[in-house]
Amino acid sequence: MNLKEIKDLIKVFNNSQLSKLKVEDGDFGLTLEKGGETVVVQSAPQPAVVQSAPQAGTPAAPAAPAGAPQEQTPPDNAEYITSPMVGTFYRSPSPDSAPFVNAGDTVKKGQTLCILEAMKIMNELEAEFDCKILEILVEDGQPVEYDMPLFLVEKL
Repeated sequence: MNLKEIKDLIKVFNNSQLSKLKVEDGDFGLTLEKGGETVVVQSAPQPAVVQSAPQAGTPAAPAAPAGAPQEQTPPDNAEYITSPMVGTFYRSPSPDSAPFVNAGDTVKKGQTLCILEAMKIMNELEAEFDCKILEILVEDGQPVEYDMPLFLVEKL
């Protein structure tokens, strides 16, 4: 099941008379309940969605937060790592811990970049390739949308 199918299923469930729904598709399972906790069970992590950075002559990336310095034109091999889900972005595993990554860091494939909290479940977002973090585009604790750019990276 892809994220769009899950979102559509949740909308239909919310508008229905059902109080509980359980769906299984291969190694993926989803249980929804009204009036109780919502539980999502997923055995395989969702991969991060990666988009190429805009090239010259194309629309620019989303505007930087107010007060942030404007970024120069990103390198040609720069790409955005986007959010694979709706949730809350966290740079570190706990408030008193160091961030997983900072701008300028070089990361290896499989290294944790951040945590995305969705429905009280902490999901680690891992790098799908070796890269250098050029810019972190969201603030710690900020809500994020599906496909929202989180990091500007340079593939190594």
